Amino acid sequence: MATVNDLLRNKGNILWTVPSIATIREALTIMANNHIGAVPVMEFGKVVGIFSERDYARQVALIDELYLDQPVRELMSHPVYIVHRDQTVEECMNVMTAKHIRHLPVMEGDELVGIISIGDVVKHLIEEKNLVIDNLQFYIAGRNNPIEPVI
Repeated sequence: MATVNDLLRNKGNILWTVPSIATIREALTIMANNHIGAVPVMEFGKVVGIFSERDYARQVALIDELYLDQPVRELMSHPVYIVHRDQTVEECMNVMTAKHIRHLPVMEGDELVGIISIGDVVKHLIEEKNLVIDNLQFYIAGRNNPIEPVI
């Protein structure tokens, strides 16, 4: 059964964060420049929220006077739901579905070590299902060398 650690290993270890005093403009610029949909928001080394494209889009529709120079803490989502490296991909999917969230910070003790998205989870599940299909096709064809998973 695949874990969060497997997802992080496949996606790499680059992690972008913003301080809670960063402006909305600064956070959006980081996200645009790095082709990411969300950033963890930090205060004193702790994750206090998540700021995502979705947070911004919803607030633009709701707030008459939204300024790009407002602190990101005013729009971030919180509380923050976290996962750990040893949790399964299925557990992450259940949290994301139940809480209607698309990003989960990955913690190791008190340290932020990564972030996974619903896209990471779906990509993994599709790859896993394709592997099962390929192995079943080998079995049906009577071949003895099933495909080994690449993790």
